[in-house]
This record gives sequence, C-alpha cells and structure tokens, in this order.
Amino acid sequence: MLTKKQKNILNYIQIYFDKKGYSPSHEEIRKRFKLASVSTVNHYMQVLQEKGYITREKNIARAVKIGKQEGVVSVPFKGYIAAGEPIEAIEEYETTTVPKNMVASSGEHFALGVKGNSMIDEGIFDGDTVIIRKQNTVENGETAVALINGNEVTLKKIFKEKNRIRLQPANPSLKPLYVKRIIIQGKVVSVLRSF
Repeated sequence: MLTKKQKNILNYIQIYFDKKGYSPSHEEIRKRFKLASVSTVNHYMQVLQEKGYITREKNIARAVKIGKQEGVVSVPFKGYIAAGEPIEAIEEYETTTVPKNMVASSGEHFALGVKGNSMIDEGIFDGDTVIIRKQNTVENGETAVALINGNEVTLKKIFKEKNRIRLQPANPSLKPLYVKRIIIQGKVVSVLRSF
C-alpha cells in the first residue's frame, strides 16, 4: 500500500512519461512536490522501487520505468462518477490506456472520471480517473462503485450494518448515506491523478 505522497509522485512520473516519453529528473520531482532536497526524492524512488511500482537503471538519468511489467493496457472509459452527491448513471464508451500495474492481475476493468471531493482522504480527487475491477461484492470498508435508487451511481466506502448499508465518504465534512439496497458494480483498484 502506498502513502498519499508516494501515490502522487508515482502518478506524476506516469503522466510526465506519457506526455514527454521519458521520466522526470529528481530535481523536477523535487520542485513539483516542494521537497527539501534531491535525496528526499531519492528516498521516495527507493521506496517505490522496493514496493515494485518502478524500476530504475543505475547511473542513467531519467531512466525510471513504471511497474515491473512493460506495457500498458486499454480499459473502457465509462463516463463519470460522483464522489459527492449521487449522479445519474451514464455510460460513455471510449477507452483509456493505463500501465499494466494499475489493474488487478485478473478480472475485467473499466475507468471512471471522478467528479466531487467526497473521497479526498483516500487520495481520490475531483478530476482523477479511478480504475475499477468489476465485481459485485466488496469487503467492509473497501471503496466501491455503488448503484443506488436504480439509476444513481456513487463512489464511497461500503459498510454493511445491521439492517442497512452505510456509504461512507472519505471527507470529514460530509455525512454518510444510508440505504437498504445497493448494487456493487466494482471496486477501486487504482487512481490516475490529473495534474
């Protein structure tokens, strides 16, 4: 599991690489995240490498690769989801390309654009794209796409309580939603940050 800062640095490297075809320098990462020194960046890079999120070539500048596996996968982009008030489910069919290490090793995946700030404490912000693994159940406390009232979708942490289901935002300024029934459409497996 990555910390919020580690996720943000990893996402920044990926977006930079997608735009320019090579990874950012340690100095560019340091400036982007207002870190004290390049050695702090090096520490983050080492942690990301140890956790298997990146690979680095020794003594070569800008030689960071995302993930152990080479390559990317295309996943269907199915529109937008509310991380706030539920919105009507609308499916648009496009595709988006993501690094292989951002999808689970098995199962079907899809991507959704996030609107709203109800999940900011989970590192999911307005404008981000979440990668969802299709499944119809989740463990208590997992972040999922839930269909409520037949046609509204929302992104929340799901908790099964005695005779209701709590849809919990990850933002202390927002109240949970309580429903009797939901249809789980999938679980969040990764987040693509928009800068």
